[in-house]
Amino acid sequence: MTGRKIASPESAGSALEINALRIFVAVAESGSFVAGGKAMGVTRSAAGKAIARLEAYLETRLFQRTTRRLSLTTEGHEFYHRCCQILEDLDEAEATIRQNLPLPKGILRLTVSEGYGKMIVLPFINEFLRASPDISIEISFSDRVVDLVEEGFDLAIRVGNATTSYQYITQVIDRTSPQLWASPDYLRQAGMPESLAELKDHRRLVYGLGAASTAWTLVDKAQGQVTVNGRNHVRFDSGDAIRTAAIAGLGIGFLPSFMVEKDIQEGRLAQVLPDTQGEEVAIHAIYPNRRHLPVRVRAFIDSFKSFLSNRLSSGT
Repeated sequence: MTGRKIASPESAGSALEINALRIFVAVAESGSFVAGGKAMGVTRSAAGKAIARLEAYLETRLFQRTTRRLSLTTEGHEFYHRCCQILEDLDEAEATIRQNLPLPKGILRLTVSEGYGKMIVLPFINEFLRASPDISIEISFSDRVVDLVEEGFDLAIRVGNATTSYQYITQVIDRTSPQLWASPDYLRQAGMPESLAELKDHRRLVYGLGAASTAWTLVDKAQGQVTVNGRNHVRFDSGDAIRTAAIAGLGIGFLPSFMVEKDIQEGRLAQVLPDTQGEEVAIHAIYPNRRHLPVRVRAFIDSFKSFLSNRLSSGT
């Protein structure tokens, strides 16, 4: 953008200003010229003129304006996320030159697998925010695969297969193995399976809809790897829903232990065939492949790894 001139006659000859980007971000986050201007120490009028110059320079509208509300356009949303990254890179560069250690700050946007997010990530976030008071977090709990760049997320934590695209960096941060669980009520009514072969006579709570396979691949201490399938199953698109269904007595769920730790302790679920478990599954941290990883993302990943290490050593 450097060198391109603003189309507005009022600002002819001016180049894109960093301060205009800061005003734009402040207005976008506050939803108001008044509040955004105040945050930047300028008047409502000055904030409005800065945005007008920016829109003229970019030759696109960044905000939808009505008498009652101010909201970002589609282009405004995309530009907002890019501006946040630019401004953070500038702050980090300045801190490096001044030999100040940059502190994590800003909005961290996460998307996490639902079950792992609720059981593992949420307790960590509480700890992380206490140590990083200048960070705020937006978090989406979803088992679907998310395009981080397209949807504006900084980081994904996913259970299972991870993307191999050149656009992303992928790190294995944890591992787990699913096991079989059912409620005591279900086991009283249907009986406790004594072998893998008996699973075909039970209701299996299966992850995956449509054409997804309903088979479970299990590793038994005596028999080795065994594939279990059958007609009696209920299918879900959420691991957390399988956990809830298992507690409700709908059948046997095939879930990692981190999802059911509290349920086991409180007697809502019992393990089925303890000598059997699924193949090991990796948990990945995934983030866009950028030359400079934002401080807030790096701080989150490093702190989360330490949290997981402490959790493992304590046996929780």
